[in-house]
Amino acid sequence: MAGLVFWDVDTQCDFMHSDGKLYVPGSESIIPNLRRLTEGAHAAGVRVIASADDHELGHGEISDAPDFKETFPPHCMRGTSGQEKIAETALMNPLLIEPEPMEEQELRRLVRGHSGDILFHKHWFDVFTNPNVRPAIDELDPAVIIVYGVALDVCDRYAIEGLLRHRPGSKLSLVTDAAKPIVAEQGQRLMGEWEQRGVEMITTEQALARVDRDN
Repeated sequence: MAGLVFWDVDTQCDFMHSDGKLYVPGSESIIPNLRRLTEGAHAAGVRVIASADDHELGHGEISDAPDFKETFPPHCMRGTSGQEKIAETALMNPLLIEPEPMEEQELRRLVRGHSGDILFHKHWFDVFTNPNVRPAIDELDPAVIIVYGVALDVCDRYAIEGLLRHRPGSKLSLVTDAAKPIVAEQGQRLMGEWEQRGVEMITTEQALARVDRDN
């Protein structure tokens, strides 16, 4: 069992920087907290699990006439600087796991033998559309998962609700001052719903204190 892991949702340049292709409002303001979480995790030997959009033209959520609900303008396109993670959340020795299905025992062997961070690429909002996510997380078997990143009402939402479904034995926490929604009201509503379902709302300070306590 992995104990405690951090779960970094899509902290990529196109979302986090105001000149990005699909800037999430206010995201630049949480970059200092994202840096503290990343540095704190690495200093304490806590594994960071991260997701990242990795798009090409033709992917289902990419559209020239987006509705900003199920479809969005081109963003995080493969090979562009906007697809990269921001420097403040750079991973340590990441194992990159693409969405193409892997043989489960081989995947589990790779995860079991890897001591660094893990990066899941995805072609859709929901990280669990990468079929390798669930067996990889099951192999890690974390007791506590601390989630942060963007956007709270899109990709964070799919990550948290997927973890609630697939990891009922893991304790989930959301770092509220290290996440931003596209629509503020949606974010508030979702946090209220998640709290009722047992997701703990914590601050960066509380997340780092937990690292110090549990490691």
